[in-house]
Amino acid sequence: MQIFSEYQIHSTLHEGAETIIYHGQRASDESATILKVLKAEYPTLEAITRLKHEYQIRQNLDSKQIVKAISLKTFNHRLGIVLEDFGGESLGQLLEKARLSLLATLNIAIQIVKALEYLHQNQIIHKDIKPSNIIINSQTKQVKLTDFGIATKLNKENPQFNNPNSVEGTLAYMSPEQTGRMNRTLDYRTDFYSLGITLYEMLTGELPFPSKDPLEIVYSHIATQAISAAQINSEIPTSISGIVMKLMSKNAEDRYQSAAGLLADLENCLHQLEATGEIIDFIPGRLDILSQLLIPQKLYGRENQVNELLAAFERVDTVLICQGVASK
Repeated sequence: MQIFSEYQIHSTLHEGAETIIYHGQRASDESATILKVLKAEYPTLEAITRLKHEYQIRQNLDSKQIVKAISLKTFNHRLGIVLEDFGGESLGQLLEKARLSLLATLNIAIQIVKALEYLHQNQIIHKDIKPSNIIINSQTKQVKLTDFGIATKLNKENPQFNNPNSVEGTLAYMSPEQTGRMNRTLDYRTDFYSLGITLYEMLTGELPFPSKDPLEIVYSHIATQAISAAQINSEIPTSISGIVMKLMSKNAEDRYQSAAGLLADLENCLHQLEATGEIIDFIPGRLDILSQLLIPQKLYGRENQVNELLAAFERVDTVLICQGVASK
């Protein structure tokens, strides 16, 4: 490819709506590298801005659990990010090949949480935790987080109400508040929900809400309680299942409130499994503390008013149904 005169391209790793990710090597020193390049020969200003934003988020990150951004370059008219290549493949690719053992799952989960702990300490919300954005080197067992295309560098934000087909993120792994269908701000705890969905898939081999209908997926995230991981796979220890279900709580206040508290529980499970081959039951979140000052967004002391509103809604709904029947 002429646009990559400085790099030799070996393969295409992923092709998205706006970008293509290539695996190759730099011609000058033959070092392996990953290139994330805008797909269009003359990309839109919005696409350029989005890729520059991703580089700005990534360029100062220095963690063993984050794929490092080396430079921002222009290949002819196409902007791209040069990324480190540590010889990994995505968790999504690994899950397509075989089910992971509980020991492997815990080791991977611990490294993902360390990545989130680093990001949250630096006021960065990833907003797109999912298997395809988790890269694993099967030889060294090293795990790194990648793709900061929609990451946010602030404490919290107000998601916009959008068409579910155009909302930022991946619906299957998206927290209820990130859908924009709830009157709630979005903060770092959205990443815990997405991690919970990812761990659920790693443990059970399936998503908690597998529908292909975008509106049904959104509704499920907001209002449907998932079947516990232990019910789907009886070999999953109750404590591990409890951790996953806590991460997937509908209200952010009911999830883990810090990566440190989650990490403590996962490391406890790993130590028990390695020492005795089993994990005893415990209450998830015992060592959890709120890592940031956040005012709860629940309504307290308004049960009567909430019940009155729900009753009024049901009355109106019944009237509309009756009018619809009568008109037919």
